[in-house]
Amino acid sequence: MADTRRWWALVVIALAQLMVVLDMTIVNIALPSAQRALDMSDGNRQWVITAYTLAFGGLLLLGGRVADLAGRKNTFMIGLIGFAAASALGGAAASAGMLFGARALQGVFAALLAPSALSLLATTFTDPKERGKAFGIFGAIIGAGAAIGLLAGGFLTQYLDWRWCLYVNVPIALVAFAGAWVLLVPGERHPDARFDVPGAVLGCGGMLALVYGFSEAESRGWRDGLVLGLLFGGLALLGLFGLWQTRARVPLLPMTVVKDRQRVGAFLTVLLVTVGMFGVFLFLTYYMQGVLGYSPVRTGVAYLPITVGMVTGSTQVAARLLNRVPPRLLIVPGLLLAAAALALIAQVGVEPAYASHILPGMLMLGLGMGTAMMTSVSLATGSVAPRDSGAASATFNTAQQVGGSIGTALLNTIAASVTTRYVTAHGGPGTDRRLLGAQATVHGFNVATWWAMGALLMGALIAGTVIDAPHAPVPHPADEPVPQPVESAL
Repeated sequence: MADTRRWWALVVIALAQLMVVLDMTIVNIALPSAQRALDMSDGNRQWVITAYTLAFGGLLLLGGRVADLAGRKNTFMIGLIGFAAASALGGAAASAGMLFGARALQGVFAALLAPSALSLLATTFTDPKERGKAFGIFGAIIGAGAAIGLLAGGFLTQYLDWRWCLYVNVPIALVAFAGAWVLLVPGERHPDARFDVPGAVLGCGGMLALVYGFSEAESRGWRDGLVLGLLFGGLALLGLFGLWQTRARVPLLPMTVVKDRQRVGAFLTVLLVTVGMFGVFLFLTYYMQGVLGYSPVRTGVAYLPITVGMVTGSTQVAARLLNRVPPRLLIVPGLLLAAAALALIAQVGVEPAYASHILPGMLMLGLGMGTAMMTSVSLATGSVAPRDSGAASATFNTAQQVGGSIGTALLNTIAASVTTRYVTAHGGPGTDRRLLGAQATVHGFNVATWWAMGALLMGALIAGTVIDAPHAPVPHPADEPVPQPVESAL
């Protein structure tokens, strides 16, 4: 591909990935308005978020293999059109059930789109220097997407209508579809990358059970029979999935993808980074709106420093140093800086502390996470064989989704239980209930943020001990032509 077309192709790929990532957060600020408009109960409103993450996280591995079978460009374009249609359906929802179904459909097409986007990026940029720049931009998109979603959600909800948080995906998807049609080269199909039906059932079933279990833990509690059954059942299914992958003739997740210690380190790092990041986004949103009294727009604007930090860390730090220093010398300091940011944020009180704690903490958090995330993306997909790039990309995105689900459920449960204990311990006759409620809420957020910091420190420890590559991965040469197997594909 010509140099100019290659960089325009990056714009198309990044635009599609941005749409997928920001759609995980753009509806958060709009959720109260949607709940009132569609008369949702407090118990059911979580499905606006959960329906999307369930379908997305549970079907990613299958989506990666579909990309290998049907061609990455074809899968990418089908994902864009389907995502646009599902978004339009959700925006026009006349009932809560219709909105839940549309969000689940968005997750299905996102599971096709996300691994195709990452594998297209990995196979489009093969020159090490250009690859560093491309992954820097892509890493910035991944890191900043959640914050951009909160900003966009605030503006759209306050000045238009909550439905536009879904409608906005339609023009983005159509522009990306037109760009993909013109700019992307036809993706290679691998005739030996057949459907592994038992693997798809076990892997997707295990992921769905885990994500569903973590999403239900917030409302039901960790000791609930359904939650425990889902979590242990999901782990059992994933164990069977791993066992089957070692025996399957053409596995859904090739063992070469997860046997490489660099990729394993990258997957675990991404999982732990998103555990901390998604939980902190949730707490900061409630802190700024519930405690400081910010409007949706002001809350979105207040997130801009973390976006600036992520873009800087990805494009100006990691991209420039990726081919000069060992990857762990970027990931470990990045995660330590992000952990220090959470230690600062965890000290806020009920009095305004944006300038003194939140602002510097957001800048540090963005810079550290942007550096670590971009380097992890490169490690996860850099040296994988082209025929397995869809599976590697899907595994990376799965780690991100699982981390986000675990972080939201785990940290939210911690915050809620700590808040309840604080009220019980400090309440009494003559207590200012409103002030006590604010103090208890902030205390719960702070304790959960310390746990998020622990997740980042664990990620730094894993990256420092598992990842030992002396340099960034070298792109794998193109596969040799493989003859069509005699057996029919499953």
